[in-house]
Amino acid sequence: MLTNIGEKINKLRKNKGMTLRDLGRKVDLSAGFLSQLERGLSTISVDLLQKIAVVLSVELTYFFSEPKVKNEKTVVMRGYEKEVYELINSQFVLYHLSNNLTDKNMVPRMVDILPKEKQERLKGYSHEGEEFIYVLVGILTLVFNDREEILYPGDSAHYNSNSLHNWGNNTSKKTRIIAIGTPNSYKK
Repeated sequence: MLTNIGEKINKLRKNKGMTLRDLGRKVDLSAGFLSQLERGLSTISVDLLQKIAVVLSVELTYFFSEPKVKNEKTVVMRGYEKEVYELINSQFVLYHLSNNLTDKNMVPRMVDILPKEKQERLKGYSHEGEEFIYVLVGILTLVFNDREEILYPGDSAHYNSNSLHNWGNNTSKKTRIIAIGTPNSYKK
């Protein structure tokens, strides 16, 4: 898995025309450490990997999962085919909503956001692309450019993700949303 993460960092970094030193300056890590990481010789914390993801304009999930590619002619994904592809901080449960992400421009996901034990102000982050979210169940807190909005079932938001943004669940019950984002870091 570490080699796979390192290979992905290497590929993204080179596609952006960045040297190890360029990336290191932006994430406050040495070029030597990044070189070891890219070769699978070192480990990295999720927090630091998130910094790298932001600089390389991908979501953190890009480093941990490979979408399953079924028959390329299959355009339908049945409800029973959804699988959890990532669990983040024991709070976000993510499901792919597509069978084939390798030749598409957007990434559709269903996200279950579990309640937090301790409520805290959401910190915004930014990355390349755009996002669309639609609340299915529960109450979602959306932070966009330091402004907090509360979204209820049936509410949606569509924004350029290069602006500071984040979302979370500040209630005692699960929130479920559909989130569609670009760019597609799985695209080959």
